[in-house]
Amino acid sequence: MLYWIMKHVLLGPILRLFFQPKIIEGAENIPKEGGAILASNHLAVSDSFFLPLMLSRRMTFPAKIEYFTGTGIKGKLQKWFFTGVGQVPIDRSSASAAQGALDTGVRIVREGKLLGIYPEGTRSPDARLYKGKVGVAWIALESGAPVIPVAMFGTDKANPIGSRMWKPHPIRIKIGKPLDFSRYEGLSGDRFVLRSITDEIMYALMELSGQEYVDVYAAKAKEQAPDAAKQGKPDDRVPEKKAS
Repeated sequence: MLYWIMKHVLLGPILRLFFQPKIIEGAENIPKEGGAILASNHLAVSDSFFLPLMLSRRMTFPAKIEYFTGTGIKGKLQKWFFTGVGQVPIDRSSASAAQGALDTGVRIVREGKLLGIYPEGTRSPDARLYKGKVGVAWIALESGAPVIPVAMFGTDKANPIGSRMWKPHPIRIKIGKPLDFSRYEGLSGDRFVLRSITDEIMYALMELSGQEYVDVYAAKAKEQAPDAAKQGKPDDRVPEKKAS
């Protein structure tokens, strides 16, 4: 109930007023029922707000556990908020914790829900598209669900890295055709298969978003970047196709 109140009463109307979000391509690619994985590029924290806002179905994003474990009034409000926008806590502090996060993703999809995931693992530091992690492929094979690529545009302008306040800016979304990996059924333990699937997903995202692709993990790029450059430079590109 809290999810729908946030979406239609408390938060959603404000986001629609100031950011005018639109799905400009591929809305028909979201299944009306059944589990699916929505694999998106990741430009800003606000990606996790605008995509669910524009879908008629409820969707769930995994979020770092720190958002749910804070203390005091602030911690309780933060937990209430992130629960309300459809996010579930995941612990990424160790290998076993990371596996638990993947298992949670499989459970969500098997329950017939929409799971949102960022294959890059973290926000892009400079609006380019970075190498994907294989967790998305593992969830796809274990759940048997299709992977639907999603490209976000403008969220890095509305919510620049390091900013505390969002700035009004049009948000646009493209949704690609579902990717079927049933041909790899039973091969979730094969690292080469997982890498191949992940690369196919990232190629679809590159074509959909028009972003420059970098064959390096985003987290690694952030570590290697000079401190002055870690904030990144927002991308001015906008989708070529106009909303109908």
